[in-house]
Amino acid sequence: MRKIILLTGGTDGIGLKTAKLLAAKDQTLLLHGRSDTKLESAKEAIKQSSPKAHIDTFRADLSNLSDVLALVSKVKNQYSNIDILINNAGIFKVQDPITYTGYDVRFIVNVIAPYLLTIGLLPLFSTDGRIINLSSAAQATVNLEALNGHQQLSDSDAYAQSKLALTMWTFQLAHSLGNKAPAFIAINPASFLGSKMVKDAYGTQGKDLSIGANILARAALDDEFSNTSGKYFDNDIGNWSQPHPDALDEKKRKVLIEEIENILDKLDIKNT
Repeated sequence: MRKIILLTGGTDGIGLKTAKLLAAKDQTLLLHGRSDTKLESAKEAIKQSSPKAHIDTFRADLSNLSDVLALVSKVKNQYSNIDILINNAGIFKVQDPITYTGYDVRFIVNVIAPYLLTIGLLPLFSTDGRIINLSSAAQATVNLEALNGHQQLSDSDAYAQSKLALTMWTFQLAHSLGNKAPAFIAINPASFLGSKMVKDAYGTQGKDLSIGANILARAALDDEFSNTSGKYFDNDIGNWSQPHPDALDEKKRKVLIEEIENILDKLDIKNT
């Protein structure tokens, strides 16, 4: 059965590889990217390998939360339901990490934007749906002062903290919404894959992107990922595993979500 799948960051790297795999399996793709040019290029690349692919493109800059709200509205206007959301888009190293709002772009793009997108689109999901969040083997305790823009972090610290924060809200939504909502799954697609992000950050070619794309396609479509809400799949070991202890701490998870909601309130960002 054909699924409707929204994939963020689908114009290059793991995202594009995943999009090609899903298109080859005759799924309907809602492909997100930061620029119309990159989206058209990605669409053409997918069509070359899957000429009959069903693809809609959606442009949004996830570092601008108003763009995220616009993305939510556009998707809702065009689709009455979504089966799968893959929050793949992420950022590690940038020249100026502080956005115009005063927050670190890693926390905005890797944590708050996917949270806002997920909450906004939640009404479109059935309980059979899946929300797949790209975690990482790099997870570090979240500095709430840094999350709130009061302290600047190194690239590696900001990234690791953002990936734990993403995993924490994944687990908390799974816990609080239970079987009344889609499944929330956190996945480490594998360490040091050969994406542009890894090359820019570490100067290494990295491992085959297909390693990450294959696990994301499996998570989206395969029965093995049924009834796995609130779990963490570590593709470095190819199995379910335990995330950082903070992701298992309900009190800390609740505090994190309160902080995210407070930031959204301060910025006057609200889903309608």
